[in-house]
Amino acid sequence: MLILENQSLKHLNTFGLEAKAKYYIEIESEKELIELFVTPKSILDNALILGGGSNILFTKNYDGLVIRYIAKGIKVILEDDESVLIKAEAGEVWDDLVSYCVAKKYYGIENLSLIPGTVGAAPIQNIGAYGVELKDCFELLEGYFIDSGSKQTFMRSDCNFGYRDSIFKRELKNKFVITSIVLRLYKKQIFNLSYSALKEELKNYNTNELTIELVRETIKRIRKNKLPDPVQLGNSGSFFKNPEIDEEKFLLIHEKNPDLVFYKTSSGTYKIPAGWLIEKCGFKGRRIGNVGTFSKQALVIVNYGNATGDEIKNYAEQIRHEVNTKFSILLDYEVNII
Repeated sequence: MLILENQSLKHLNTFGLEAKAKYYIEIESEKELIELFVTPKSILDNALILGGGSNILFTKNYDGLVIRYIAKGIKVILEDDESVLIKAEAGEVWDDLVSYCVAKKYYGIENLSLIPGTVGAAPIQNIGAYGVELKDCFELLEGYFIDSGSKQTFMRSDCNFGYRDSIFKRELKNKFVITSIVLRLYKKQIFNLSYSALKEELKNYNTNELTIELVRETIKRIRKNKLPDPVQLGNSGSFFKNPEIDEEKFLLIHEKNPDLVFYKTSSGTYKIPAGWLIEKCGFKGRRIGNVGTFSKQALVIVNYGNATGDEIKNYAEQIRHEVNTKFSILLDYEVNII
């Protein structure tokens, strides 16, 4: 276990931004993580837990310790005729876990195919796509508090999951290192095809023709068509959350915009695609210097190669300002800004 100093993070964030960590360490096991807790408190007090770097924007160097937990492993810990409990170490690449489960025909996370990042980051964000969220199949996770070095298990009800949100993104942000998660998946064919684009792609298939492999490949195709590959064009996927508004505001906006895209939530609010709002403000495909909005999806801000974190943040603030001016909706960031 070696703590490095003045370490570049350029290849550890999907925007491809140059930033340096004052201290940096990769942890390969729980044993090493426990050993880390004897590090001077002055270093541990200012820790940043980094996964795949797919949901972070560095606007400056990090004046503290960056921790990456990279332990890998996937195994079945319990199963019966209907379901299976899968334990995955936090350092696993998320899509590798999806691929494993699809190959085994364990149903439940195939809609979350190709989401970038690590397994350990998935519950922090409560990742979701195409009608499915992690919380739908989440059972528990394990990890350690940085301040005390104590281990704790969090059940689903403990995690306070919300839309792209959890206790680990708020109260326990950078205070708790997730080391593994457990998911409950199903052996019987259960698909969620409620998302309109997915439903459209699969409309010509009969029910008996649908397979978990087909659903995964269809979702991968949709994602690749809509979203840029971070290796080719730096980005963090969806930069903003889809806002939820009350009925009064919804009716006012809908009256002026009959083509408004929306869906009503179970709580009675209306969720509006942030991408639609941004596109209506003329940002889809726009480029200012080294920063722009992706031509196929206005929700995605891209780095054309030489952008700084400040340039990206300023561009995002311009989007927020224009959307708020036009629709009286202030978009919330989905990415973490450092």
